[in-house]
Amino acid sequence: MQSQDLKLALKDKLTKKQLFLVPSAYDTIGDIAILEIKPEIEKKEKIIAETLLKLHKNLKVITKKVKKHSGIYRLRKLKILAGEKRKHTLYKENEIKVKLDVEKCYFSPRLSTERLRVANKVKKGESVLVMFSGTAVYPLVIARHSKPKEIVGIEINPTAHKYAEENIKLNKFKNIKLYKGDVKEILPKIKKKFDRVLMPYPMHGKSFLDLAIKKTKKNGILHFYIFLNEKDIPKAGKEEIEKYTKKYKLLKIQKCGKFSPYKYRVRFDFKIL
Repeated sequence: MQSQDLKLALKDKLTKKQLFLVPSAYDTIGDIAILEIKPEIEKKEKIIAETLLKLHKNLKVITKKVKKHSGIYRLRKLKILAGEKRKHTLYKENEIKVKLDVEKCYFSPRLSTERLRVANKVKKGESVLVMFSGTAVYPLVIARHSKPKEIVGIEINPTAHKYAEENIKLNKFKNIKLYKGDVKEILPKIKKKFDRVLMPYPMHGKSFLDLAIKKTKKNGILHFYIFLNEKDIPKAGKEEIEKYTKKYKLLKIQKCGKFSPYKYRVRFDFKIL
């Protein structure tokens, strides 16, 4: 969300130099805002947060990032600056509802368009596997916007998995089955292959690519995400795929937003031949 209105509201409370450092945008998940506060204006963070809270009646909690995403669960540390003392919320996108704790579950609201893009590719009657399924947002968007036979999700974070199970009930879908655990341990025990496999884990997804390929049917589609520098697209992604198979057809390469100034989240869609 853009914050020009925030800067305008703060113009009599901060110096011009401080105002320049106020974040130009921030994420909102449900009724929780997540700010990135630069060290130079940390002493003003309460004023910034309280002003934002007054500006937007739909916001109930204002937080700031303390640590970036890290660890096997891809979590980040957040500090509450203003509003209610909670980090759980109800988020809505693409005609679904998702309960989650924004600190205990990995989640990006910036990928809502991408999730719908992928959901619209799913054909009627397909069996779909979502690796690293989190709070079940991908399975839910797919279930809402396409007509798959079944969707299987696997998530290692027990808190995210717990919310995922709640979210399946909340959205009233019967064709989604969720597993809690490590993909490398759970997936070999599932004795079938899938028409479509999603790998929404660009940081380390490539280390699961061999297993994903093995679990994709012949003529099935795999959606593989990876972080790449502009200059390495598409070469580096194709090299990762070709470590495990030469029998594939590249269908599409889609940039899904920037990770850093020179690095993109990139989706490779390819068919197993």
